[in-house]
Amino acid sequence: MLFKQQAWLRQKLLVLGSLAVGSLLYLVARVGSLDRLQPICPIEGRFGARSQAELPLRALQFKRGLLHEFRKGNASKDQVRLHDLVQQLPKAIIIGVRKGGTRALLEMLNLHPAVVKASQEIHFFDNDENYAKGIEWYRKKMPFSYPQQITIEKSPAYFITEEVPERIYKMNSSIKLLIIVREPTTRAISDYTQVLEGKERKNKTYYKFEKLAIDPNTCEVNTKYKAVRTSIYTKHLERWLKYFPIEQFHIVDGDRLITEPLPELQLVEKFLNLPPRISQYNLYFNATRGFYCLRFNIIFNKCLAGSKGRIHPEVDPSVITKLRKFFHPFNQKFYQITGRTLNWP
Repeated sequence: MLFKQQAWLRQKLLVLGSLAVGSLLYLVARVGSLDRLQPICPIEGRFGARSQAELPLRALQFKRGLLHEFRKGNASKDQVRLHDLVQQLPKAIIIGVRKGGTRALLEMLNLHPAVVKASQEIHFFDNDENYAKGIEWYRKKMPFSYPQQITIEKSPAYFITEEVPERIYKMNSSIKLLIIVREPTTRAISDYTQVLEGKERKNKTYYKFEKLAIDPNTCEVNTKYKAVRTSIYTKHLERWLKYFPIEQFHIVDGDRLITEPLPELQLVEKFLNLPPRISQYNLYFNATRGFYCLRFNIIFNKCLAGSKGRIHPEVDPSVITKLRKFFHPFNQKFYQITGRTLNWP
């Protein structure tokens, strides 16, 4: 009797095990087919000679994996040729602004299957030594991509460096330019905070923000302080407008990108003539970090580095008021030139 019960129990366990394995295999197949069920991703004509071809999202996502393997040295050059990979000059550049959210914007745009990002800041146009190496050196710094994809790089120093607009114009006079800005006083304090942290890591002392931002002799805003100068957005933009029409610029609200990223990303998709693909599914709020993180698929999630979102030091309210009053007329002109009004005090 006991033997029969044990045999019956073993049979039951085998049946249940088979059902579990079958369910697991179904789920794996289902996950693998999710992207195939997505609509195909048409790429506009301006992004490459083969632009009339329509690439399934899954094909683009597979290519990303291949590119990652190639960068690590795990894929051969023959594989790259086989899959028609190229290193393209960027069709769009995030030119600034420092501490405006350039890294967050680049990583979020990389959610789009038609976008490939240059992971590192290249500093080609703002660095004389790099620029002297030539445009092919710059191209070789770009990631591999499909001809139908667009490459985007970001180097925030471009926005404030005098030689850069002309240099980019010589490369591509019709390039798309992205500028992400934050409320100027907040941005200046964030700029100071990053420098302060670097000094503290080296056990060096640093002046308080108030002493740098306000001229002690005149008690007025110190425009010689780089963090202040960078926040006078209109002064820098006017230099760019000598080479590019305003239609080739898109202003991203960096403050809104923190709290409501999706509407800002949808505006960028439209500006770049990309089919809308980034959705709320791709963005989830991490309560621990206090920021939105990125969801590429059911398996891979990503949050920005821990250095993002540093806590700012307390600043004398009277200094903040003085700075906001100083920036106000520049902000108004910036709104007028760009056609975008931001909710800055």
